[in-house]
Amino acid sequence: MDSERWIRLEERYTCGVYTKHPVVLVRGAGTRVWDADGREYVDCATGHGVALLGHGHPRVLEAIREQSERLMTCSEAFYNDRRAELEAELISLAPWARRVFLCNSGAEAVEAAIKFARLVTGRPGVVAARNGFHGRTMGALSATWRPEYRRPFEPLVPGFVHVPYNRPEPLEEAIGPQTAAVILEVVQGEGGVHVGDGTFLRRAQDLCRQRGALLIVDEIQTGLGRTGRMLACEHYGLEPDIVCLAKGLGGGLPMGAVLLGERVGQLPPAVHGSTFGGNPLACAAALAVLRTLREERLPEQAAELGDFFLERLKGLRSPLVREVRGLGLMVGVELRRRARPYIRALVQRGVLALPAGPLVVRFLPPLTIAREDLEFVVRRLEEALAEPVEEEGAD
Repeated sequence: MDSERWIRLEERYTCGVYTKHPVVLVRGAGTRVWDADGREYVDCATGHGVALLGHGHPRVLEAIREQSERLMTCSEAFYNDRRAELEAELISLAPWARRVFLCNSGAEAVEAAIKFARLVTGRPGVVAARNGFHGRTMGALSATWRPEYRRPFEPLVPGFVHVPYNRPEPLEEAIGPQTAAVILEVVQGEGGVHVGDGTFLRRAQDLCRQRGALLIVDEIQTGLGRTGRMLACEHYGLEPDIVCLAKGLGGGLPMGAVLLGERVGQLPPAVHGSTFGGNPLACAAALAVLRTLREERLPEQAAELGDFFLERLKGLRSPLVREVRGLGLMVGVELRRRARPYIRALVQRGVLALPAGPLVVRFLPPLTIAREDLEFVVRRLEEALAEPVEEEGAD
């Protein structure tokens, strides 16, 4: 089989830091992907949320093709038309935002946000949430909670503390005169698809304003329509000082952005930078993504489809299901057993999904997915839960 050839070749040279399914994906179209042996899958993993519009969206492909023939790279030492258009489009998403920093990934966006907060406030401290995930570079990892990610690289960046999510009292105690920022996800993705409580999130914003800290909202996974609003913070009327975006922003190309509010303002030259950040090719793709989201009303569609998907999943008749939760098309099914064996069983049944901690099966389908595909996913999950699977040890 073709798959075995490519698996052997990659296993020979890959560094080993990734746990992989024995599947070689070679083609995608819309909500479907195909492996090297011709098997078809409904993609509810989407590269950890990157394929927001599905695979090979025609508007994104045309934008990439057209821009690649004009100009692919242009550093921020010069102005650029596509970059200027994208920055204006990003600001239109968030009326409270004033400036944009462009980069290449979510971790880079978080690193920039932490640096900007420390620069503007003159303080070193950062408060993050337990079960939060913000990336794996040194600053982003310092904000990330999971000990197995952190422990091999300690000591990390000093000044970070973690508090329980959705509990205002410990947060209030943690924000002090040396706190530069509070960083939170509106829905904790990697940490188990835990939806934020509006009272907690609004209290975090109020405390930051009262005590001179900045509120950073990590919308790397929740942003751009995923939860049923263009930005998840809109659900709770938040106006953060900094928002981090990435994943689906580039339509499949590496792209990140940091939106900066009035309390951050314009930054001094040379305090940060990115060689590839804001390159015209990625900017053209991102423009196509944002305009497609708006013109095709995909956030509203995600809200409707998410309600339907959640309702169908909550109707599963399985003693293994402890809870179903989510917002829009960011959905988690918490099991009473470890999730990975059931994720593998889904792959065998033609569905790609993700873990979110040891017990949660996470679904991040494209916002363009059809109800029929969501019905297919529910049926396949029901089948997987009904059959015995091989248990495994700790993650």
